Amino acid sequence: MSFGHHKVESRRILLREIAQHGPMPRIELAAHTGISRATVTAVTSDLLRGGLILEEPSESPSKAPIRGRPRIDLKIRGAAHLVAGLKVSDTSISLVLMDFEGNQIADYECQMDQIRQPASILADEIAKGLTALTARAGKKLTDLSGVGVGISGVVDADNGLVYWSPSLDQRNVGLGKILTDRLEVPAYVDNDANLVAMAELTFGKGKDHSDFIVITIESGVGMGMVLGGQIYRGTRGCGAEFGHTKVHLEGALCRCGQRGCLEAYVADYALVREANSVGAVNLNTPTSQAVKTILSAARSGDITAQRVVERAGRMFAMGLANLVNIFDPELVILAGEQIEFDHLYADVVIEEMRKSIVEIDKPAPEVVVHKWDNLMWARGAAAYALEFVHNMAVEALDDA
Repeated sequence: MSFGHHKVESRRILLREIAQHGPMPRIELAAHTGISRATVTAVTSDLLRGGLILEEPSESPSKAPIRGRPRIDLKIRGAAHLVAGLKVSDTSISLVLMDFEGNQIADYECQMDQIRQPASILADEIAKGLTALTARAGKKLTDLSGVGVGISGVVDADNGLVYWSPSLDQRNVGLGKILTDRLEVPAYVDNDANLVAMAELTFGKGKDHSDFIVITIESGVGMGMVLGGQIYRGTRGCGAEFGHTKVHLEGALCRCGQRGCLEAYVADYALVREANSVGAVNLNTPTSQAVKTILSAARSGDITAQRVVERAGRMFAMGLANLVNIFDPELVILAGEQIEFDHLYADVVIEEMRKSIVEIDKPAPEVVVHKWDNLMWARGAAAYALEFVHNMAVEALDDA
């Protein structure tokens, strides 16, 4: 490894450590990272000179002054960079603005006319939303250093390629490049469920766990997986597609075009399709309203509605059990914002899952429910962009 590369890597490690665990003094930085004190002093001087971090007097009682000298902590300089994160939903875009320290500055939500549309039109909608978002903080779109984008579907995050998404009317779309060109700001695209996992790891229920799985339940079923403290994406960059695991050979048609996917039995459109076939709801009823009608009918004793809901619960429990049997995670987080999906969070579903996992002497993984709103998904997207901006910032520092 060349000296220059080593120096950039040391900057990256120390900046990440300060971001995740700061404010903290240089001596603790050295102890936490294993980097020598001399190197920590030299590298943090670079970070200070470049305006990425700043010094402040320690407020921690454990860092009391030694022989009258005040203890100095290092922290991220929030004003150094500005990032945005957004989640593309069926007919809306939720956006948040964050500083370099990860503090939320502003948020915004805008509506779209269509669920499926060309990438160029979606890029225009995103640009409009980001323009309004940054204006709320007295900034311009071009003041952004990076934009994180969460979209449902099969996404190769490394290459910004969307193989398939219910939000786009074409397959194999280079959305990352399209957005970067349209916005004139680097755009980083990932599956929205991965970005929920990123948010859980950064500031959520997964913060104290190195191995956990997040299942997102919205109009579809998504999954984000953290192994060894890192998002798992598979060799093609688009792993962990839980909603498109197969639960029934030649089964129900999924919106991805294949048959027998888990999503084709538990997603909102699947419930409506099943109930509609026996007349429980009208085809013209809006999906979210139809789901509420079906669940209400099931609670009121309607046999047909109960069968549809119970089948969805059994399929979901089977899918969860398969995940646990394969990966044996410490924690499973069920995340989603739509209250109408409570039937999938029900104790009876979790108990059904426990019956189908491999029995050993140790207890089954903890399963927790974390109700997210769309802005929390967007915060995960901003945290994702922040990682790239950190790397860009340390590489751009002048070595002089």
